[in-house]
Amino acid sequence: MAGDPLRKLLIVVFLALVFSGVQTSAFAQATPEPQREQLLNGLRILIWPRAGNQDVLLKLRIHSGAVFDLAGKSGEMALLGDILFPDPATREYFTEEMQGRLNVTTTYDSITITMQGRASEFERIVEILRTALVTTQFTPENVAKVRDGRIKVVRAISNSPTILADRAIATRLFVDFPYGQPYTGSVESLGRVDRADLLLARDRFLNPNNSTLIIVGTVQTTRVMRTLRQMLGVWRKSEQIIPTTFRQPEPPDARTLIVNAPTDQSAEIRLATRGLARSDRDFAAATMLATLARERWQKLVPDLTYDPVFVRHEARILPGMFVMGATVNSSLTARSLEAARNALQSLVTAPASAAELEQSKNEAIMESKKELATPDGVAEAWLNIDTYGLPSLAEQLQALAGVSANDLQRTATRLFHGAAIASVVVGNSERLRAELEPHVKVELLGELNQNAEPKPTRPDSKPTSRPSPATKPD
Repeated sequence: MAGDPLRKLLIVVFLALVFSGVQTSAFAQATPEPQREQLLNGLRILIWPRAGNQDVLLKLRIHSGAVFDLAGKSGEMALLGDILFPDPATREYFTEEMQGRLNVTTTYDSITITMQGRASEFERIVEILRTALVTTQFTPENVAKVRDGRIKVVRAISNSPTILADRAIATRLFVDFPYGQPYTGSVESLGRVDRADLLLARDRFLNPNNSTLIIVGTVQTTRVMRTLRQMLGVWRKSEQIIPTTFRQPEPPDARTLIVNAPTDQSAEIRLATRGLARSDRDFAAATMLATLARERWQKLVPDLTYDPVFVRHEARILPGMFVMGATVNSSLTARSLEAARNALQSLVTAPASAAELEQSKNEAIMESKKELATPDGVAEAWLNIDTYGLPSLAEQLQALAGVSANDLQRTATRLFHGAAIASVVVGNSERLRAELEPHVKVELLGELNQNAEPKPTRPDSKPTSRPSPATKPD
């Protein structure tokens, strides 16, 4: 019968999806939940014993990030993270003496301190952490040193067309919303941050009842808790936790923004629309839609198969960004942008095929498993549960495995149907203008001042309490 091959294909796909779900469930069950404790000052503690490992890994997550940078001072919270360990000798101690590492990472949503060293030195590691948190060295000299260091790094990457495009599309989409400003800061904005700003940020956000600490290693729980009570029990609790609540941004300008930058024949293109929050029930489907959008985009423009291309759903505490990007020949910019829009609309009107569903699901599951394959990845995933109010790791993986074609189409409708879309092209402005103007309305930014950034008027937000970890943002 003519239908037999199709029926056999559908059966194979169905069995593959079922088997993937079984494997995902088994994988999740192989990653046990950590033991949960809490100090009297509100510091949440997760302990995951790992037998046979001579190292210990500590990750402290402060659940406030760069969304709280003061207006015109983007990079402020990143500087707060930098000044926690201003002495290079401290980092050298971890890398050279203990063959471990010490780093601080700041995002829009959090500041995360990672410390790894020998388990036998656990008390010493916690003592160093205590010094950073309780007696932070906010001397004028340290403030100037970390500010100059960050400005040097930002200046070094400010000419990159890729960085320019990523920053431009965020600003274009979010306008004066915090996500529209670079969390790493700009040369100009970092220069405005002074010692008083950092002291205020410390008092508002660097508090134990706004933090979670995870410890991975062979250190016994009794030893862990005794040390933490002694060292971190004196860390001052905050009277009020500032919630992440801001007035949502206005719709972006529909014109394609052309940013002039020194390039050859290539151009960086970006197209973006508002995404979902990390805690949204459709997050798993939105993650898979990124894979599906990329595949359909490349089919519409086969040249993209050979060019650097990506599609990402950047989910955060508040609704983030669904962004498409590529490096293309300047002559392909108009065609590529139109195809990107068509690919998004096709996700609304044309349901995912069985093969597309399988591919996007397998890619999402494999990426999740890759992230959970290391102690670092598992620790980050558990911290994310507290930061974003997520279900267990097992439930998150099962949610990925359970996404259907109907879920994808419903989520695509939420994201893309009638959505306001921002678009940016970075490259030779004269060439790009000639290429784009016959097809779309454009705005020419002209020569870009590399050290400048928009000076937003941050909407006042005076909330009285922070949503609990189980609360899902609207």
